[in-house]
Amino acid sequence: MRFAFAILASTFLLATPSIAQVPAEVETCRLSGLSALKERSPSLEHLTFDMESLAVSKAATRVEDTPIHMVVMGDAYLKREQSDKPNRVVCLISDKGKVVLTFFTEQ
Repeated sequence: MRFAFAILASTFLLATPSIAQVPAEVETCRLSGLSALKERSPSLEHLTFDMESLAVSKAATRVEDTPIHMVVMGDAYLKREQSDKPNRVVCLISDKGKVVLTFFTEQ
């Protein structure tokens, strides 16, 4: 019994760092995108990012006067009542962690 518990505990500890590596900005993009999409499509229930396709890149650029700190790009899945279509997402985050733009397009 102790051996099984030790294996379970070590498995949890080994799995935890991979979860913690996802930047908080990714969740900020997801929540911002979900909020914007729900305004146009109230039937939208969920927005998930495909973590394997996601590219999270630090940036040192500007959009007019707004500094861009990070760009998030990848596949997103919008779950509505009747369909689940893959979409591409691009999210720009300012130097203060605010989402400047979230853009979705069907593939």
